[in-house]
Amino acid sequence: MSLIAQTPRAPYYAVIFTSLRTEGDKGYGEMADKMVELAAQQPGFLGIESAREEVGITVSYWADLDSIRNWKANLEHQEAQKLGREKWYASFKTRICKVERDYGI
Repeated sequence: MSLIAQTPRAPYYAVIFTSLRTEGDKGYGEMADKMVELAAQQPGFLGIESAREEVGITVSYWADLDSIRNWKANLEHQEAQKLGREKWYASFKTRICKVERDYGI
């Protein structure tokens, strides 16, 4: 998988998830990998980029808002969200944005 998602022509949507972790892994790494694999199987999924350092930032790309809603409602994803609130995240913020244009090399 490329570190930079290969997205289609805009417009499309981005979900930006920014987090501060609690101490220790507590199964986080395994669950994070599982969620990337599961998200990639969802209709409308376009790609993902992630950096985990002092502040974790994961950006997932989606074809439309319905695809994002369906991913949020996925039962396995809901379980991961619950565990995140209970033991993995000291703080987090989710932002949903419409990508109007993109460019790069």
